This record gives sequence, C-alpha cells and structure tokens, in this order.
Amino acid sequence: MKREDIEFTGEGGVTLRGWFYPATDTSGPAPVVVLAHGLSAVKEMYLDDYAEVFAQAGLNALVYDHQNFGDSGGTPRQEVDPVLQYRDFRNAITYATTRTEVDASKVGIWGTSFSGGHVLMVAAVDKRVKAVVSQVPAISGSGVLSRFIRPDFLPHTRAALDGDRLQRFTGGEPTMLPAVTPDPMAQAAMPSTEAYQWFSKTSAERAPNWKNEITARSLELLTEYEPGSWISRIAPTPLLMIVSADDVVAPFELALEAYEEAREPKQILLTRGGHFDAYAGDGFDECSAAARDHFVKHLRA
Repeated sequence: MKREDIEFTGEGGVTLRGWFYPATDTSGPAPVVVLAHGLSAVKEMYLDDYAEVFAQAGLNALVYDHQNFGDSGGTPRQEVDPVLQYRDFRNAITYATTRTEVDASKVGIWGTSFSGGHVLMVAAVDKRVKAVVSQVPAISGSGVLSRFIRPDFLPHTRAALDGDRLQRFTGGEPTMLPAVTPDPMAQAAMPSTEAYQWFSKTSAERAPNWKNEITARSLELLTEYEPGSWISRIAPTPLLMIVSADDVVAPFELALEAYEEAREPKQILLTRGGHFDAYAGDGFDECSAAARDHFVKHLRA
C-alpha cells in the first residue's frame, strides 16, 4: 500500500518521524487515526499492518516513532519518558489535522501496550479525539513494576536508580538496562520470556533498528505514570478496550479494573492469548477488525 514518509515537531522541538497512509476510496477529506507503539518498540513492529487495515476502511492513518526511539530524534537515546510521549501524541494529532487529506473534526487514536495507557490520558483531556482504542494497555506504572520486580530485589533496584541519578547529575552517561532478557530472574524492563521471544523474533524479521536497551531512568519515570486514573474522564468519547485474558506483561486484572471505572459509551473485547498475540495471526485479525469497526462507526458514520 502507498504510504508517505513524514516528519513533524514534537515536544522540545524534537523531530518525530513516521508514515502517513492515505485513506482509500474517498473523494475528499477523511477521518484520521493516529497510532504509536509501546515500551521500547518501533513502528516497524506491526503498526504498519494496523495502519493498512484502517486505510483500507477509508481512514487515514498516521504512525510514528516516539522521541528517543527508532527514526525519531531526541536524546538521551532509548529513554522512555511517558509524559513526553503522551504530549507527542497530541502533537501528532495537531500535525495530522493540518493535512489536506484529513477531516480535522474526525480524529481517532489507537495505542497498544504502553501507548495503550497514553491514549487513555489523551482522550481524557483532548476533545479533538472522537474515538479511542486502547489495546492490551499498561494501566499503572507502579502496578506493573511491582509485579516485575521481586520484593527482595527492590532495595538493589532503588540503589541502582539512585546511583544513576547521581551519575547523570555529575555529567556521566545514563546507565542502560536491557529492555527484555531470556532470564526472567535478570534485571530488565520486561523480564518475561514471552517478551524476550517476541522482541527477538520481531526485530530480526521486521525491525533491525530496534535496540534491546532502555535507560535506567526510564524505570523511575514509569513508576510515576498512572494513566488508568484518567479513564473516567474519557466519556463521552467512545472507548474500545482490547484486553488479552492471559496477559501478564500488562496485567489483564489492572485493565479490567480500569474498564469498570470508565463511563459510557464504552466497549470491551476480551481475547484469548498473551500480550503479544494481537500483532500477528488470528489475534491480529480479531483485534484489528474490532478497532477498524470502532473507528468506522464513530468517525465515518
């Protein structure tokens, strides 16, 4: 499918880069869906497939890399700052609405995993958004990390973060951690065998520019981030939440609890499988179709 390489300005003047997929079978300005990826991931990791599904349904699609990752600018490289990423979602919306192909009154946002949390916050405060899909979302930074770090490891982790803060303060380079690891007992942002297998396979097949590292400070910033606390403010913007029943990377219990706090109009799709099953095979077909139908219903009707 035809797509255009794009760039626009994000927070702090950083250049963000991505792709624009024009809607098919349209005669004038069409709705747009803005998409971004999760923790440490880059746009080549199946976001192009989602964008194509939306474009074929008559929806423009805009995909980009978060700052500090992939093709986008920004330093320190590989640093996850959830507040900057959330604000850049809004910058991406602004850029999209300046394009002649886009009907600025019909904006949808789609986020998965870590960005599944971002879109909850964006939809709660940015009423340019008329429909939102949050897929296998990270609901609570502190909640996720408390499950990933064993209680007896916490003092060591805190000491390492304090050391990294002092190192930066005195002009040193950021301490780096693996994003994933084959050893679930080793220190990493996502110490799960499932995460390691998915990132290793997907980066080898589709995304050679992905790097298996994030800054240690990223973990500290994650603990400050609680996007689920905003979910009750999304209404009346229609929400679709897609939750995997066996998700342990972004724990499904947290997503189900958050969904109960959301107000109508809302809809939930509970799928079988783990966190990464939404990106390929039958899981992709089910999740992409549900998201497509949600956006078509609320943006094209």
